[in-house]
Formats: sequence, C-alpha cells, structure tokens
Amino acid sequence: MYFFLNYLSLSDLCYTSTVVPKLITDLLAERKTISYSSCMTQLFILQFLGGIEIFVLTGVAYDRYVAVCRPLHYTVTMSRQRCNAVITACYTGGFMHSASQFLLTIFLPLCGPHEIDHYFCDVYPLLKLACADTYRIGLLAIVDSGLVALVTFVILMGSCFLMLHTIRGCPAESRAKALSTCSSHVTVVGLFFGPVLLIYMRPAETFPEDKAFALFYTIIAPMFNPLIYTLRNLEMKNAVRKML
Repeated sequence: MYFFLNYLSLSDLCYTSTVVPKLITDLLAERKTISYSSCMTQLFILQFLGGIEIFVLTGVAYDRYVAVCRPLHYTVTMSRQRCNAVITACYTGGFMHSASQFLLTIFLPLCGPHEIDHYFCDVYPLLKLACADTYRIGLLAIVDSGLVALVTFVILMGSCFLMLHTIRGCPAESRAKALSTCSSHVTVVGLFFGPVLLIYMRPAETFPEDKAFALFYTIIAPMFNPLIYTLRNLEMKNAVRKML
C-alpha cells in the first residue's frame, strides 16, 4: 500500500504545483495573463499528472482488494514486479490521456478576445475560444476525460462493495479494517471524482460554477489524499500514537 501511496503523494505534489503557483500570482497581480506556450504546457502537464493520479488511485483500490479478498495470495499477486508494472501502466495511461487532450486543442484556431473564464488552462475553456465548430472535439474530450473518470469511479466503488461482501462473516476487528479502507475510497470519490464527473460527463461547455468544482480536484483532493489514505490506516495511527 505504501508503495502506491508514495507515487500518489508525488503526483499530488506535482499536480497542485502546476496550478497553485500561477493561481497565487494571478490573485496578487493586477493583470492576469499567460502566454500561449505556457497555457499549452500547463494543459499537457495538468492532464498528464491528473491521469496518473486517477490511475494510481485505481492501483491503490486493486491493492486493497487483493489484501482484503485474497490475503493468502497477496505477496504473490502484488509482487514488486507487479507493482512496478502497475505504476508503469499508470504513467503510460496518463501520457496517452494527456497527449490526446493536447492534440485536441493545439490545432484549434483561436479568436479574440483571448480571455479564459477559468484559473487554469483546460480543454473546455479553450474550446470556447475557438473560431470553428468544436462539437466533435467536445465529444472526443468527453469520451476521453469523462470515460476515464467514470471507469475509475466504478472500479473504486466496485472494489469497496466486493470487500464489504467478503468480510460480512469476519470478526469485528477485520471488519473494522476493511470498513476503514472503504471509507477512504468513498472520501476520495466524493472529493475528487464527484466534481470531475460533474464537469467532464456533460456537454463541453463552461459555467461559472466550474471554477468552484475544479478547486476540489486540483487543490483540495490532492492535498488530502495522502492524509486520507494514511490516517485511516491502523498501523499509521499506532505509529502516530507512539511518536506522540
């Protein structure tokens, strides 16, 4: 579990660093500007790290599922080679997702005024600036981002239901551990995937509320993910108690 949490924390740190410094600068600056190259760079990196975050969360869910539902096979199933393969797949999937989003927007003919109704460069606000019909591009963006988020959401919730089904006849201590894991999944789904699904599982349009929803999956959820997954862990709680 801590192997995946290491990569989750790293992606969270890099993910928020892509948005927060520019956001703070814009809040302090009188004129809020960003160059075209910087905007495209931010878009690519943000989608890349966001994709990695979603796929690593899927890896965490699979790791917890094996630990609870197949404990005797855990060391064989989740070997170091398998864990490295999962992380490699996460980075590959994140790159493919980011590249597809980047290619959808890089060739768009943009019209003036070049004002983005958002605090970072995202696909939907950029589609709004295009001087061409973006209906098909918007559909592709929904299929890419929305489908990835939806599949991950189903996997996270499915793993939680399978764990609850497996432990229904177990002792109270075992049920408490599994319930702690499920509560972590549900908290992450609420903070991260709820706003993502609200934004990317609808037509490619921007609304004023999108900026408030985006705060959850760009800043709040990445900040709390490591805390959620570690402070809900019994070993971590015992270690903190001993340290205190």
